[in-house]
Amino acid sequence: MDRNGKRWWLGACLLLMAGGALAQTRGGWAERWRERQSDAGVEASLPAGTRVVRDVAYGSDPRQRFDVYAPAQALDAPVILMVHGGGWRRGDKAMPGVVANKVAYWVPRGAVVISVNYRMLPDTPPLEQARDVARALALAQRRAREWGGNPARFVLMGHSAGAHLVALLAARPELAGEQGARPWRGTVSLDSACLDVVQTMRGRHFPLYDEAFGANPADWLAVSPFQQLRAAPAPFLAVCSSRRRDSCPQAHAFVDKVHAQGSRGRALEEDLTHAQINKTLGVPSDYTTEVDTFLRSVW
Repeated sequence: MDRNGKRWWLGACLLLMAGGALAQTRGGWAERWRERQSDAGVEASLPAGTRVVRDVAYGSDPRQRFDVYAPAQALDAPVILMVHGGGWRRGDKAMPGVVANKVAYWVPRGAVVISVNYRMLPDTPPLEQARDVARALALAQRRAREWGGNPARFVLMGHSAGAHLVALLAARPELAGEQGARPWRGTVSLDSACLDVVQTMRGRHFPLYDEAFGANPADWLAVSPFQQLRAAPAPFLAVCSSRRRDSCPQAHAFVDKVHAQGSRGRALEEDLTHAQINKTLGVPSDYTTEVDTFLRSVW
């Protein structure tokens, strides 16, 4: 390469490095902007008089936090403990799709909504993530009366990966008991990312499942709600997207096993996308009414 060629190559490398740094800067700025917009979206949807308590710590890690949305005059109120999704790797308790419509619907009807963050991949595998949710539940139950909630009237709710985590706790309630949590009234799984981990891992699946569950069948078994369900759980509602190939078959199979264990369960098929099942819950609709009917039946 001649002198001019070397100069061109050096210049191109410098431009690429500068461009990468700029992209990282813009990416970081964009990430912070999205977080601020998420908070703004939630704030804009809050019903008048809603009491908000943010970042209640249930552990020493900065990700072990939850937010509380409570009616102004709450007393012995039922409580929804909501767990966000994100492939066991991403997501946040303050995203509008996670809380906005749920808070707008249930808080004026007298319920407390608690939205939970938890540690995630790559450093925290799903089983430990479930224990984080259990830790959050235990602390929320202990402190529920501070926000007008009744510690004996909790329901677990989660979407996608969060739905897998609450289903795992429903199937293995001892995981929650080991963290000091008391029994809860029911569980709502919003289009779980996976209810039968063993079946999912043995078939065609997205790479995110490999990242979450690895290659060891024993590990699949330990975090599979379907295989871990060996006793009657609290009443269980499995909402599933009829647009996804595996979602409703797994939901029906899990609910059938709930019935076989002597408990109450229902699979609710919805002609909605995976994201819509989360985001539109709380918007007045037959879907919201069905979920509300289940909640009131266990509260």
